[in-house]
Amino acid sequence: MLAYSIIMFLAAALFSAFSVAIYKGRTDLIHAYHQAKVRDKAAYGRAFGKALSCFALAMVLSGLVGLFADTKPLGMAAVAVLLVGLCIGAGSIVAVQRKYNKGVF
Repeated sequence: MLAYSIIMFLAAALFSAFSVAIYKGRTDLIHAYHQAKVRDKAAYGRAFGKALSCFALAMVLSGLVGLFADTKPLGMAAVAVLLVGLCIGAGSIVAVQRKYNKGVF
């Protein structure tokens, strides 16, 4: 599970970098179609950055569980932590899109 943990930590670093950049105002990293109706770009960027950080947090937690997993049930727990975190992150992004873009698409 060491390789899994390393991959999760690297992916979390990438998602963290994107979430910080978007939080600080780089909304150009988000496809223009998804922000067509957004009026307050600064608030949208902060909210989207926070929602995207849920993905990074899920990957870090999953990587930590995987790092200490030496049995199959703990390995499955690492994947379960990842899936739950990704669902929470996706739900957060959908909520941000509905609030600021008046819809997901």
